[in-house]
Amino acid sequence: MPKPLRDPQPMLERAIADWGGHEDLWLFGYGSLIWRPEFSFTERRPAWVHGWHRALKMWSRVNRGSVQTPGLVFGLLSGGSCRGMVFRVPKAEGLETLGRLWLREMPTGVYDPRWLQCGTAEGHVRALAFTLSRRSPNFTGELSDERYRHIFAHAVGRYGSSLDYAQQTLLELQRHSIHDAALARLVALAAAKEQEQRQSGNAADCDAPQAPVYVPGSPDNSESPQSSGPSKENT
Repeated sequence: MPKPLRDPQPMLERAIADWGGHEDLWLFGYGSLIWRPEFSFTERRPAWVHGWHRALKMWSRVNRGSVQTPGLVFGLLSGGSCRGMVFRVPKAEGLETLGRLWLREMPTGVYDPRWLQCGTAEGHVRALAFTLSRRSPNFTGELSDERYRHIFAHAVGRYGSSLDYAQQTLLELQRHSIHDAALARLVALAAAKEQEQRQSGNAADCDAPQAPVYVPGSPDNSESPQSSGPSKENT
């Protein structure tokens, strides 16, 4: 486990104090929380936030990568907008749910938990979201397409590969009719890279020397006595 960037406990205590515990807890999911929440909830709604956007620009050295080959997970960066899901957790289960979320999302204190106003078809709700600062050492900055391809091909952590994480998130977003063009493009990059590798492998197989085919009734030149006269290939 990488060394914590910050002590996550004070941030948990602040989130609990800001929530208050007097009403149900709302959580905003924009990545793996959508397809693997790992907490019980009584309601889930499609939701959107303004001023923040989903970005696959956070280094992962445990869950989806390693120290030697860092992988990627999503962060919620300032700017733009983001569509995701809000989850309603009964207030009686709020403290336990927050504690479990901190163990999963905040073991190194990398995120900045924030309460955001989330729009839904039934009205706005105030939900907790895990945002990422561009000043964080885990923020990747801009990555080239080739760097994304390399990470997708090699980065694997305790929960699986970065590519599987991206694909699972894209599929779940599509299942909820949420369109994320940036994520779809990145997943397509990986698919194109796999196709190139398959085509390259097939071409190499075609260029490789082919084993001779034995036809019944024909002489086996490798074992027959060598003729003293010229071979048919040389005449």
